[in-house]
Amino acid sequence: MKVVRFHAPGDIRFEDVAEPEAGPGEVKIRVRNCSTCGTDVKISKFGHHHIHPPRVMGHEIAGEIVALGDGVEGWAEGDRVQVIAAIPCGKCDECKRGRMTICPNQESMGYHYEGGFAQFMVVPAKVLAVDGLNRIPEGVSFAEASVAEPLACVLNGQELARVGEGDDVVVVGSGPIGCLHVRLAKARGAARVFLVDLNRARLDMAADLVKPDLAIAGEEVDVVKAVLDATDGRGADVVITAAASGAAQEQALQMVARQGRISFFGGLPKDKPTVTVDSNLVHYRELTIVGANGSSPAHNAEALRLIATGAVPVADLITHRLPLDSAIDAFGIVARGEAIKVTIEP
Repeated sequence: MKVVRFHAPGDIRFEDVAEPEAGPGEVKIRVRNCSTCGTDVKISKFGHHHIHPPRVMGHEIAGEIVALGDGVEGWAEGDRVQVIAAIPCGKCDECKRGRMTICPNQESMGYHYEGGFAQFMVVPAKVLAVDGLNRIPEGVSFAEASVAEPLACVLNGQELARVGEGDDVVVVGSGPIGCLHVRLAKARGAARVFLVDLNRARLDMAADLVKPDLAIAGEEVDVVKAVLDATDGRGADVVITAAASGAAQEQALQMVARQGRISFFGGLPKDKPTVTVDSNLVHYRELTIVGANGSSPAHNAEALRLIATGAVPVADLITHRLPLDSAIDAFGIVARGEAIKVTIEP
């Protein structure tokens, strides 16, 4: 079968490998869609310490079951499924306490296991053991189901930041994650959602789709002033930094309301992971700063429900559909910001 494999930073190959077979407790699927994200771009350029090459990439996966391993029950050939990306162990103290997103033993598709940029792949038994194989609801396409994984991460972030009814929410970063944040915040009852990006062209492309209440181009205006002006000086109830920007994280403290919540959703580069925080602002204004790391199997299931009910539409965010042999080109499209969401259809 054909796959896209990581061999080394800058060395990604479209090549032939033996078709896998499902072992005990495993499920083999025909991959129908595997969507791309900025993480794939980073892996292609820099590698990852959990990836021991060669490794088939891709972790936003949807497909249909073609074979069942020994001992697998409750599934049948032809079932349409979505696969979690982050695999918690289900056994450690954190998992037992319901904190699967911070499982210290977490493994991942496309990192520890062969990923979805392939014609076929095997879903590990560990995924099934934590209810990480989800049925795709009727009316939801494979392409839409592949976007459930990033939406699950967004859901985790907004739960931690307590986005809710009547909130003014600022989302910094207008990539696919930022677009999903805008739509989910509205679905959770936010009064207004403001979308911020440095790049006017990218901001306009996203804003045309997700229709924020205000689109703010950081290259043209003072973002903090724009948010304060839009909120009559109060600031936003929630600021989500969905960009790998330390400056955005620092600005978040300047534009959040008293008792507001800040989500450091996007991680920072490893060579510059620190920011300056005015601790007195946090102290006197009773601010909350939270991180967000991936998603749980339950988040993935809820993300599929949100897509199926139309609460969070995702089909129009998929701006590019490419065949498997164009997956490497897709990384460049993502890196250049020419798309919202690119999906690969093996």
